[in-house]
Amino acid sequence: MRIPWAMLAAAAWCNAALAQAPSTNPPAPPAPAPSVQDGRFSMTPTQGGFLRLDKETGAVSFCTVEAGLSLCRISADERAAFENEIDRLRRENAELKTAHGDSAPGASSSLPKEEDMERVLSFTERFMRRIMRIFKEEANGDKS
Repeated sequence: MRIPWAMLAAAAWCNAALAQAPSTNPPAPPAPAPSVQDGRFSMTPTQGGFLRLDKETGAVSFCTVEAGLSLCRISADERAAFENEIDRLRRENAELKTAHGDSAPGASSSLPKEEDMERVLSFTERFMRRIMRIFKEEANGDKS
């Protein structure tokens, strides 16, 4: 019993000695703080506010700070592009509605009619009655 305790004490002493030994590796330099310029947006001060450039899309917005809130407005070119896209989508929507006859959303002309449904249900009912009759005949035939 004394040998395992002695080994445990020696291991603990070695571990403590190694923890206090000076390290041969120099400490890693701290990571530089990310700057605002490395992000998605670039801010440029202007008179009355600042310009915000989206580096991914190239969109430019004029921003001001009012009552502690940043308010950004899109440029006239971007507004025109958005309005053109809205007009295009409205035309496309109108074309699709006329092509489909202004039917209700989700409605389809390929749905079965009431007569077709009645015919299918009648067939299914006759099928089930015949199957039940066959099962009854088989059950009565097994008893004899």
